[in-house]
Amino acid sequence: MIIIKNAKEIELMRAAGHAAGSVLEEVVAFIQPGMTTRQIDEFAAERMNLRGGRSAFLGYKKFPCHLCISMNEAVVHGMASERRVQFGDIISLDVGVVLNGYIGDTARTVKVGGCDLLAQKLIEVTERALYEGISQAVSGNRVVDISRAIQTYVEKNGFSVVREFVGHGVGRTMHEDPQVPNFVETSGHSPKLKPGMTIAIEPMVNAGLPGVDILKDGWTVVTKDRMLSAHFEHTVLITEREPEILTCPATKELRSTEL
Repeated sequence: MIIIKNAKEIELMRAAGHAAGSVLEEVVAFIQPGMTTRQIDEFAAERMNLRGGRSAFLGYKKFPCHLCISMNEAVVHGMASERRVQFGDIISLDVGVVLNGYIGDTARTVKVGGCDLLAQKLIEVTERALYEGISQAVSGNRVVDISRAIQTYVEKNGFSVVREFVGHGVGRTMHEDPQVPNFVETSGHSPKLKPGMTIAIEPMVNAGLPGVDILKDGWTVVTKDRMLSAHFEHTVLITEREPEILTCPATKELRSTEL
C-alpha cells in the first residue's frame, strides 16, 4: 500500500525533516579526528533533544544507538563504540529524528580531515547519484525511474550499488511502502509516484563489487570485498511540480541554537 499524506501531515513531515537535516549539519561540524564514535552519537542525541525530538533509530528492532555511524568499508547500520575516528577516514552518518510523531531521515558521507582520491570520487558520485534520483521523483513517474537514474549514474562512474538495502517510504513509521531500490529490478510492478507521498531516497554505493556482509554484531553492514562505501539520503515529498527535499537543514533555527 502506498502512503499518501494530507496537508497537516505534510507540514509535520517538513518539521521533522528540517530537524533531521539540521542535526546532521551539526554532527558533521562536530566531528574531529581522535574523538570516539560514541561521543558523536551522544552529541547527536543532545541536539535531537534540544529540538524537541528523539532518535528514530534508538530501540528500533533493539538497535542500541541514536545514529548509524558507518566507517570506511561499512555501508550502513554501523554502531557507536569506543573506536576513534582518524584523519583520512570516511564516515557515513545516518540521522533519523522523530518529531511530533513524524520522522525525518537523512544521511551523508563525510571525510575526516581529508581522504584519498578514490574516496573523494566515491563521495562525490554517491551524492550526485542521490540528486539524479531526486530529479526523477515527480508525479506520474514510477519508482523505477528513480532507481534507473541512480544505477546509471553510479555504474557510469565505475562504482556499484548495493542490492540488499534500499530506500523506502517514511512518515509515522521508519519504513513504509513503497520500497525505493537504487537499481532496476527485473521483475515486479513499480509503484507510480503521486503528490503527497514522502519517500527516503538513499543510494548506497561501493567502490568495488556490490556484495555485502553483516558483521557478528548483527547490525553493521560492510562491503564483501572490504573496499570503501558511501551513503547519502534525503526525505523527499512528491508534489504536483518539482520534488521537495524535506531534510535540508532549517538554517535560521540552526543559527539560533548555536548563539
